[in-house]
Amino acid sequence: MNWQPELNELRQREALAQAMGGPDKVHRQHEGGRLTVRERISQLVDTGSFHEVGAIAGKAKYDSEGKLKDFTPSNCVMGRAMLEGRPVVVVGDDFTVRGGSADATIREKPIMAERMAADLRLPIIRIIEGSGGGGSVKTIETTGRANLPGGVGGTWLYHHTCDNLSRVPVVALGLGSVAGLGAARLAASHYSVMTKGTSAMFVAGPPVVKRLGQDLSKQELGGWEIQTRSGAIDHAVDTEEEAFAAARRFLSYLPASVEELAERCDCTDDPARVDEALLSAIPRNLRTPYRIRPIIESVVDRGSFFEIGRQFGRPIVTGLARLRGLPVAVMAGDPHFYAGSWTADTCAKVVRFVDLAETFHLPVVYLMDCPGFMIGLDAERTATIRWGVRAMAAVNQSTVPWCTVIIRNAFGVAGVVHQPAGRFSVRYAWPSARWGSLPLEGGIEAAYRADLDAAPDREAKMAEIDRRLQQLRSPLRTAEAFWVEEIIDPRQTRRLLCEFGDRAEKLRQPGISRFTMRP
Repeated sequence: MNWQPELNELRQREALAQAMGGPDKVHRQHEGGRLTVRERISQLVDTGSFHEVGAIAGKAKYDSEGKLKDFTPSNCVMGRAMLEGRPVVVVGDDFTVRGGSADATIREKPIMAERMAADLRLPIIRIIEGSGGGGSVKTIETTGRANLPGGVGGTWLYHHTCDNLSRVPVVALGLGSVAGLGAARLAASHYSVMTKGTSAMFVAGPPVVKRLGQDLSKQELGGWEIQTRSGAIDHAVDTEEEAFAAARRFLSYLPASVEELAERCDCTDDPARVDEALLSAIPRNLRTPYRIRPIIESVVDRGSFFEIGRQFGRPIVTGLARLRGLPVAVMAGDPHFYAGSWTADTCAKVVRFVDLAETFHLPVVYLMDCPGFMIGLDAERTATIRWGVRAMAAVNQSTVPWCTVIIRNAFGVAGVVHQPAGRFSVRYAWPSARWGSLPLEGGIEAAYRADLDAAPDREAKMAEIDRRLQQLRSPLRTAEAFWVEEIIDPRQTRRLLCEFGDRAEKLRQPGISRFTMRP
């Protein structure tokens, strides 16, 4: 006598779990342009590498003889897999089973996934659709009681959802309507992605919001344009396949956990490569903007720049890149938005990005063009100065190697936030750089009002003062006093950044940083 009967029942239960919510629900998922959770995992990870944990957890029905009659699996699928040859944890919502809500949830499964990632020190990818195991009003009827949010033991999921941000890379993919706890799990990540046509995210969906007198569709309330521009979501793509590709690429720049360092990959791009276009990249006309992304692409390894949060805080561009194969965090001013002035949103973006670099020990490269904080009534209403000093604190508290290249503007309090205070960092300036307490434009009239009022020709006097001050503002004059260390030929920027990367590689220290990333 052997144990084959039990193994046969195990195979039966596994087959029922593979069927998820049944053919009708699977068909409905496909009709909505969405893959099932198992199809998603299969396309995301390396072929055949997914090792599922808890597949047969769920609710079973038995006949009068105690034999299995029917089985409804939990709406959470989780386990370990390989991604580009590296181990990861994957946890996904099965929307075909009660729409991913609490009625079909076994709370321990997503908690186990988060704990597995933390304790095995593995990146975790959350595939989220529905409430992500969150509440449903039907729960009161099915359980016979109301749940206290968190409750005894319930806080563990919330704890791990945010605590893992300080331990392992967390990627969240919103691939359908995501609400409540699901929205929190999507936002509490290092990198989040939505699909444009089939996903939406909100604290509460349209039926609930309608009670407030706001009759909105899912896309109007929480579609990708709303969420990427608000900064709640980092990126939006057209298809789920693109979301999987974005997740894979993001993780390729990071270590498995904070206890390790991001690995340097092979690089065939010449570190001394010279791009003649950099010599004329910054226009002499101060009112003329320029395209910052080609400049970034020129100085990092070809094709390595991976932008994060493009639609939010747009006066600053942030992303990951490589210098001679070494992963680095890149920030750069974008004069196409408020001339590069930092808004409250921009400052929030800087805080989050610097915290990401600090958490995973990534050296920072900052291509600076910041004429100061945004001014005006909107700037005051959004507490720009408070967000600005938060950004200053984040930069000053960082410990990772830092290199700044001032390519145009560095003015005011925001201009101070271009390198960490109190420790050494590498700094260069292009000949196009200019700096001061405030830009001359707009400041001359206030500072020289008496001279201008007494002049027979006010405009001519203004032009005379401007010419005189422009000569004094030359970065070469500043270099005389050693207030800026090096003025460089822009075409040498890549070589110098690669040298910085070589030095920075030896200075990185693994471990949990004092200041880690928060959502």
